[in-house]
Amino acid sequence: MTTVVLGVGNTLLTDEGVGVHVVERLRLHHAGVEDVEYLDGGTLSFTLAGPMAEADQLIVIDAAELKAAPGTVTLFENEAMDDYLGRGKRRSVHEVSLLDLLAVAHLTDSLPPRRALIGIQPQELGWGDAPSAAVAAAIPAACELTLDLIRKWRQ
Repeated sequence: MTTVVLGVGNTLLTDEGVGVHVVERLRLHHAGVEDVEYLDGGTLSFTLAGPMAEADQLIVIDAAELKAAPGTVTLFENEAMDDYLGRGKRRSVHEVSLLDLLAVAHLTDSLPPRRALIGIQPQELGWGDAPSAAVAAAIPAACELTLDLIRKWRQ
């Protein structure tokens, strides 16, 4: 089983880049996890459709509007992810592009059967190359949640 962990976000917009920061930390400290590929998806593009189509399992990590305290980490797994992204209001800066990528995967019958979104509530979205203190403090929890999900899916 191949798992793709995709961190998305713009690292020049403080908390908006948290998905990339989480993936970089995972890559630095957990690179030896078998059959797991950590990808910096940046601000998303259709070039990610290939790696997503080849994945058996997909975990996307991104800043998300959760209507919660800054730094809150929430897991949306499988249909819950689809439901969250499919709601009428935008929940993430990349939601439209992520929806487009998932639609392509669905149309080509390559939607990973196991998929999840780990959303982190941002505090700041202005110019800056580091996350706010609240979001930076949430990065280890997002990493642990990612690793726990990978372990769960392997059982």
